[in-house]
Amino acid sequence: MKARGGRWIEHWDPEDETFWRETGERTARRNLFFSVLSEHIGFSVWTMWSVLVLFMGPEYGLTPADKFLLTSVVTLVGAVVRVPYTFAVAVFGGRNWTIVSAGLLLVPTVAAFAVMEPGTSFSTFLLAGLLAGIGGGNFASSMTNINAFFPLRRKGWALGLNAGGGNIGVPVIQLVALAIIGAGGGPRVLLGIYVPLVLVAAVLAACFMDNLTSVRNDTGAAKDAARDAHTWIMSVLYIGTFGSFIGYSFAFGQVLQSQFGRSPLQAAYLTFIGPLLGSLVRPLGGRLADRYGGARITLWNFVAMAAATAVLVTASASGSLALFVAVFVVLFVLSGLGNGSAFKMIPGIFRNKALGKGLEGEAAVAYGRRLSGASMGLIGAVGALGGVAVNLAFRQSFLSSGSGTGAFVAFLAFYAVCLAVTWAVYLRRPVVRTPDGTAGPERVRAGLSRAEV
Repeated sequence: MKARGGRWIEHWDPEDETFWRETGERTARRNLFFSVLSEHIGFSVWTMWSVLVLFMGPEYGLTPADKFLLTSVVTLVGAVVRVPYTFAVAVFGGRNWTIVSAGLLLVPTVAAFAVMEPGTSFSTFLLAGLLAGIGGGNFASSMTNINAFFPLRRKGWALGLNAGGGNIGVPVIQLVALAIIGAGGGPRVLLGIYVPLVLVAAVLAACFMDNLTSVRNDTGAAKDAARDAHTWIMSVLYIGTFGSFIGYSFAFGQVLQSQFGRSPLQAAYLTFIGPLLGSLVRPLGGRLADRYGGARITLWNFVAMAAATAVLVTASASGSLALFVAVFVVLFVLSGLGNGSAFKMIPGIFRNKALGKGLEGEAAVAYGRRLSGASMGLIGAVGALGGVAVNLAFRQSFLSSGSGTGAFVAFLAFYAVCLAVTWAVYLRRPVVRTPDGTAGPERVRAGLSRAEV
């Protein structure tokens, strides 16, 4: 199976059940495991400023608006770098780029360690936050890489597990921070813990991961994905799911401090719960999508997110901390479910477009893999921009009214848009087949099947 040095795999055909059973599954699972580890550390480094701002008391001279702006900058960079990180897999190979991207995490970690003290200027903190944003790119390269390893019938589970394992880096760094704060330690202790972990992730990727020669640099795929309307439609939906998850992960602790007067320790006791559950449930979202269809699960998930946000508006306006925390945690769980189901939709959408073009067999598989891999980076990048919007919405809401209520009203309206788009584009039109079982003209026009997407 390996044809040349540097851990390159020449032949890879996961859709062949014999190949998958005899050699493919074992190799794919090994690469998935170490991909999750690297992505996990990347998420922790990306979101470390959601924790560091809790350490930054009055002696740092930052207002709540300053802190929301700081976390917005971190999220913005994490979103933007996802695009080049996606195509880096095809240029360098999945294993090779995992080694490089893991090693790069040393830069923001050491930089934050150097500047994290009272008296540092706000502009310096912003610069350190910009560097931390590169941790957000690991998700895009990891998802693109793992997408190529697994057959379509297993992508929902594999991509959900890969993303969920990465997402869980958010609550893990928050839990570590809670332990450090509780023990009377400072932020540099937290940062010092992650330096060796970054090195371990890079070394393990070098020892145990593989590159696929079939994943080659294809600028045409990027252009085709960018021109396809479904890339941008799914980007909007992913703003609603992942944008919510990452935005709330950065903002939850700050809202508890600014609106409900919680201390850093009190906020830390609560902030990790939502991201933890939202991360753990993401593979379940992918699994449900594999069984019932990603579009159907995504639709009902947005209905539930809208309902939960409506309750949050009431809790925020009334100042009920218990209700606010409980429903916010539910919203985190729903965002995790939606992450899994939305990403499962992407391979199915492009596989169905291939069938609609008359392609069959390996040609349809290759077309779907080519465009879904390219589109995932764009969708992941735009989705992460939702995290920027979440933090900017909270910043404006606190500047205007001193609470987050206005921001939640805006989120409720956006979730309503997302559920309407999901229904109108992916569930409204049935697929009509001709008597011989093939798709008729209606399929070509719709291009999507609710059962497969």
